[in-house]
Amino acid sequence: MSRVGKAPITIPKGVTVEVAPGLVKVVGPQGNLETVINDGITVVADDNVVNVTRADDTRQQRALHGLMRSLVNNMVEGVSNGYSKELNIIGVGYRVAAKGKSELELALGFSHAVHVSAPDGVTFECPDATTIKVSGIDKQLVGQVAANIRELKKPEPYKGKGIRYAGEHVIRKAGKTGKG
Repeated sequence: MSRVGKAPITIPKGVTVEVAPGLVKVVGPQGNLETVINDGITVVADDNVVNVTRADDTRQQRALHGLMRSLVNNMVEGVSNGYSKELNIIGVGYRVAAKGKSELELALGFSHAVHVSAPDGVTFECPDATTIKVSGIDKQLVGQVAANIRELKKPEPYKGKGIRYAGEHVIRKAGKTGKG
């Protein structure tokens, strides 16, 4: 039995989980999410607990068992608390400005400003000129948007300039040395 898959998911107050044939829908105070259930996986929502089971012990079913449990758990967590990723911009002249909650304008050392728009369900917040906070209820979408922003200017290993996750450690390389 999968250690991840067999763990029950407790449903917090204010969150409802509806299971339809082939579909799980989670509704909470932050919003609602839904996902498709894979064949051979069964999701059962009782009073305050959701259990995920599999039909057989094939390799594919064992892999999907833990995956479905994690997806449902992430949906429950997202509609109750939400997810956020924080990015830091490091470099002289590198900065960000928020244009509302769904638009960013980044100055990253290019000859032009880079504009980033948020997809539905994701919001941007800029507490200062070098910090971006990406928030939303869908864990995968928040992580992908943050990764796309980081991809615009990855941290380089010599001076450490670029966009990095908060708390990310960038391994620095030694530069050239003169003849001596």
